[in-house]
Amino acid sequence: MKIPSKYIDNVVEQLASLPGIGKRTALRLTLHLLNRSEDEVVQFANSFIEMKQHVLKCKECGNVTDTAICAICANPARDHGTICVVEDIRDVLAIEATESYKGVYHVLGAIISPMDGIGPHDLNIASLITKANSGAVEEIIFALSSTMEGDTTNYYLYKKLPHDMVKITSLSRGVSVGSELQYADELTLGRSIINRQPFKIHG
Repeated sequence: MKIPSKYIDNVVEQLASLPGIGKRTALRLTLHLLNRSEDEVVQFANSFIEMKQHVLKCKECGNVTDTAICAICANPARDHGTICVVEDIRDVLAIEATESYKGVYHVLGAIISPMDGIGPHDLNIASLITKANSGAVEEIIFALSSTMEGDTTNYYLYKKLPHDMVKITSLSRGVSVGSELQYADELTLGRSIINRQPFKIHG
């Protein structure tokens, strides 16, 4: 179907470029925005611009934040000797929702995925190794998705980290194999954190 306006077509193309949004959904959203007031659309558009201009990565853990240090890293009540390694902010939010974890995080930003052209050097790993070698860290928890890519990343990290100095654990297998962490229900994820086990290399 040819859209009779190049401006509408452009918005549809932009929305359809987002993950999980097809052309039909993009068109529906575009027409909805078209029927809203100009002030509402400007406010909507400005929220994206402000996000890109002001959202930072925490200097300590790599989590998203509006300040140099995120609220979790800045909280003296958190256990800074325990670091939970996750892929991105969605996993931080999922774990925080369980209210079962009181340590801090380290956000890799991605996981190793050769099929997608993502290698170890694309991940936020160097600062994690520095932390592990500092003597201030007691435990590092691998909380990556139970997928081939997640397991590959766990293995790579384990080989790089000083596991003779730091206790390295992983989530218990309450989180099903092949699933992404962010989709685990809060009860299962909470139990997986509490019942974490020493990390072992299989095979």
